[in-house]
Amino acid sequence: ALAQHVFALLFAIETYFILRENRNEFDRKDAWNNIFIGTVSVVIGAFFAYFTSIAYLWASSITPIQMPMTAWWAWVLLLFADDFAYYWFHRVSHESRFFWNFHVVHHSSDQYNLGVAVRQSWFGGIAHWIFYVPIAFLGFPFWAFVFMHGMNLIYQFWIHTELIDRMGWFEKLFNTPSHHRVHHGVNNQYLDKNYAGIFIIWDKLFGTFIEEKEKVKYGIIKPLNSYNPLWINTHAWFEMFEAMKTRKTFLGKLRCIFASPNMDFVEKSKLKLE
Repeated sequence: ALAQHVFALLFAIETYFILRENRNEFDRKDAWNNIFIGTVSVVIGAFFAYFTSIAYLWASSITPIQMPMTAWWAWVLLLFADDFAYYWFHRVSHESRFFWNFHVVHHSSDQYNLGVAVRQSWFGGIAHWIFYVPIAFLGFPFWAFVFMHGMNLIYQFWIHTELIDRMGWFEKLFNTPSHHRVHHGVNNQYLDKNYAGIFIIWDKLFGTFIEEKEKVKYGIIKPLNSYNPLWINTHAWFEMFEAMKTRKTFLGKLRCIFASPNMDFVEKSKLKLE
């Protein structure tokens, strides 16, 4: 609750500076929409968190490993373990249509400000827990995971802004507004890059890192052009089901669900070239 109040204050301050600079591209309706979507996602997310906790606690109960959370190094390990899990959750959320259908909510705005940070899927809790249960098998207690994961998400709030430019040496290790602006870009060279949560080292290690060089164009490949919060949270599923109808084989339908969300776009591009 405290974090939400701080987020609201920081967003208000950022909005003041944006408007003071007379940025015509600032969309007030989109900003209020983000706040509404974010508020509802917190409420619904609390419901899904109950089931997430059951899965985590079950894994904790059967693992023979127990991390000593009174030791500083255990917290350091948890920090990196949680961030590593976030990297792969985030990456798969871009590379598999099933997971993208949740995550697209966050990317569907053509704006980039602190309000976008809270624009999160109402139903993402259905599947994202899969990536974090392995942390329980490493012996980290649920309460410690909840705290660390919360810190990870709080860190990611401030990187959703255009008001902070490059940050020198800090960018070599950590995710920054510059790195994350790239992630939200639909410029060809920026697509599916910079998945980091806190540490940018994962992107550099796994070949998904690129620096911000040209001005970023925000949004998704197929613009949504809607302020309807329910449609924003569900449109990708309808598009997926429509695509499945065009597939004649069971394997083809499965590919619609789990293959790249850009599969239809790529196939249409090939047909045009032919």
